[in-house]
This record gives sequence, structure tokens and C-alpha cells, in this order.
Amino acid sequence: MRSIAILNQKGGVGKTTTAVNLASAIARMGHRVCLLDLDPQAHASLHLGIGVATGSESIYQVLMGEATLAEVCQPAGENLWCVPAHLDLAAAEMELAGEVGREMILRDALEAHEQEYDFLIIDCPPSLGVLTLNALACVGEVFLPLQPHFLALHGLSKLLRTVDIVSKRINPTLRLTGVVLCLFESGTRLAGEVAGDVHEFFSKGTSAGNTWSEAEVFQTRIRRNIRLAEAPSFGQSIFEYDPHSNGAEDYANLAREVMGISLASEEPEDSTAETAAA
Repeated sequence: MRSIAILNQKGGVGKTTTAVNLASAIARMGHRVCLLDLDPQAHASLHLGIGVATGSESIYQVLMGEATLAEVCQPAGENLWCVPAHLDLAAAEMELAGEVGREMILRDALEAHEQEYDFLIIDCPPSLGVLTLNALACVGEVFLPLQPHFLALHGLSKLLRTVDIVSKRINPTLRLTGVVLCLFESGTRLAGEVAGDVHEFFSKGTSAGNTWSEAEVFQTRIRRNIRLAEAPSFGQSIFEYDPHSNGAEDYANLAREVMGISLASEEPEDSTAETAAA
């Protein structure tokens, strides 16, 4: 099973949108995908039309040892399942603070289900607390969504240091695979300049021997697209809501990159050539 954490401690950068639509795109390619919502806001769950009533079971009960993943997991489409979150999850940070081995709880819960799915995609909370550590302890890869503005790299060193520490102390297979540029506006000079800065930042780490030494910026840019913003209110992925939109095209291309499928002979700029109005 290939396991991926979608992570950025900064909110509003397209993290949940990427988790949901990348999971949906890979599922549409015929792979069995489990999307695990580890954010107390439960936006990934709601994005797929899955609401958890107070008192119902969610990932919170799994972390508390009161339920198994199999009991909580819900179908969310063809080849797609979701382990939903609930606002109760916000209390887990405090409730697990005194637990021995609290960073390993999710990994232990997942061990019995590794053969059931081809992909596990975790939507992490916008913080670097216990929940995020649990995600990093049980995945092999981290995808980092970034919005192309000059604050995009702010706080990035702390995030990368956290990934490094988890790799050294808890999960030696962990690595940062790639950066996804989201909310991209190809018609602006700013987007191009920041994209260049991001490329330069990660190219400097190639000889450092750290967890991001082989990280790349994905060729596919996720264009700013109103359809992507509308889809969650209908409880649908972009592929259900508007399969012909720029958002659907971009996430389909991103899924192909993740699977190692060539994007024909397109130049990096080609996926951003259209306007974001579609």
C-alpha cells in the first residue's frame, strides 16, 4: 500500500482540496483508495458528503481505542473509502498527551488493513501536533501543497524539520516526495516568480541527505478554479461536480504524475495556460 500524507501547517493552501480530489482521481484510475480525514474540521469528510453526527464513530474513536478502522470506514464512491473526522478530534491532542507511544496509535490501527487498499491518503490538520505526528509515523510519503505567494515558504523550515525528526526517530522510510502548487494564477508574474523560488529552495536541498533531498515540484499546477471551491458544498469531488472543469483536468494530471505516467510531451507551463474561469 502506498501511503501519503497531505501536509501543510498553514491553512487555506488547498490541502483538503488536494487530498479529496487526488484520492478521487486515483480511485477513478481503478485503484482502491482510502482517504483518512485527520483534521478536526472534518472538511475532507464533508467534501465527500459524509457527515458524522455527535456520538457516531469517527477516527476519534479509533485513536481512543474504542473502534477499529473497519468499523469507522465508509464507502465514498467507486474504489474510494473515507475514514471520517469529527470536531471531537480536537480533544484528542490533549487526551493523548500523556499516552506512552501516542505517536504510534494510528500506525498500529492501520497494520491490520494495509492489504485492503492500494493507496492511503491522509488529510492532516493545519498544525504540527500529535495528530500530524500520528500521520507522519504511518506513511511513506509527504505531499506539500503550496499557494504561490511570497509567504508560501514562511514556516516551511519548521515543517521540514518536523518531517526530518520523525524520519530519524520514528519512521525511517518517511520522505517528502513533492510539492503541489495550488491556487495557481498563470497570468500573473507573482505566480511564476514564486514557483521559481520554490524550485530553487528544493534544488538546494538535493545534496543535504535529508528527507526532502529528492523532493520535486510537480509539473502539474492546480489552477485557481471556482468549480473547485463550489464542489464541497455539494458533497462531491470535482470529478462528480464538474468533470470538464480546469480543476478536474488538473487533478487528473496530478494523479497521472503520482502514478508515474507521462504527461505526454507537455512543457510545465502548458497545464497553466488556460484561464481559471472554467
